[in-house]
Amino acid sequence: MENIIKEKSEILFLYEVKYSIPNGDPFTGEQRYDEDSKKILVSDVRIKRFIRDYLQEAGNFEIYVTDKEKSLLDSKESGSASRLNALIEKHKTKHNISNPKKITEEQLLKVMQECIDVRLFGGISTKEKAAVNLTGPVQFALLNPSLNRVDLRIHQNTSLFSSSGEKSRGAIGTTSIVPYAVCQIHGWVTPFAARYTSLTPDDLDTMFTALWESVNNSNTRSKSGQDSLLLLQFVYQKPTDKVYGIDRALYLEPAGGVSEEQVRSFEEAGLKVDRLKEIINSPKIKEVRYYTEHPAVEAALTELLSDKLKKMQLKPVYQTA
Repeated sequence: MENIIKEKSEILFLYEVKYSIPNGDPFTGEQRYDEDSKKILVSDVRIKRFIRDYLQEAGNFEIYVTDKEKSLLDSKESGSASRLNALIEKHKTKHNISNPKKITEEQLLKVMQECIDVRLFGGISTKEKAAVNLTGPVQFALLNPSLNRVDLRIHQNTSLFSSSGEKSRGAIGTTSIVPYAVCQIHGWVTPFAARYTSLTPDDLDTMFTALWESVNNSNTRSKSGQDSLLLLQFVYQKPTDKVYGIDRALYLEPAGGVSEEQVRSFEEAGLKVDRLKEIINSPKIKEVRYYTEHPAVEAALTELLSDKLKKMQLKPVYQTA
């Protein structure tokens, strides 16, 4: 396919969180936290889930890793096997699959590529005689530390349900919450892997929109109070180029004499972009595409006075009635 993405790039995505739990541990529910650096952590799985869930709800996108379509699941199969069989059944005519039980590896690959999350993040299938293992061209850092140090706050909760069948009173619990943090997500786009998943520039544009809007519109109890701040895509001249330290290009310098732990708003955080200038001026960087809706961030980027800075446009992907 001629439309497969050919540019190598790196991604930085900044968003702020206020009195929330940006990424709880799946076992304890407590916010992921680095005790030594005092920075909160957000995993790559959390970011991919934001994107997948948003595109699932948006409609018109096939999603491979999902638990939304319970009706597709067969109680005799694992969720992944049932999902894959449902996809094969749906797309068998398009890919000339006469017998789903004798599907070839090439046919299965084409079926999996129908899913935008496979094209972005890869996917696996252990189907007998047709195993597929795709490494996604888009990846995010395993754990992404916040730009500022954080002192977690203990929050107590009471439930209205009785704590047991014999007791009429509710239960009391405690949760650690993040008062304020600027989260930075670091990602990569690799064209060599894109050849195998058939990732297109349009897919990547869709992902950027989903990333920005999914974070902005999260309304669960633990994820409310999030606001997207800045999206940067550093596009390389060649697919083998590398500029070190892109994840350290942005930093905070709190204003008003407050410490990083005391920051409670973006205005106090003091985002600094001056280190970006050296990266942007590197001969290995073709251009830096950005998106922001925050006037102060827009003004700070404008002051860098670089012809390589190009503002991207987020295309609408959500279908409203």
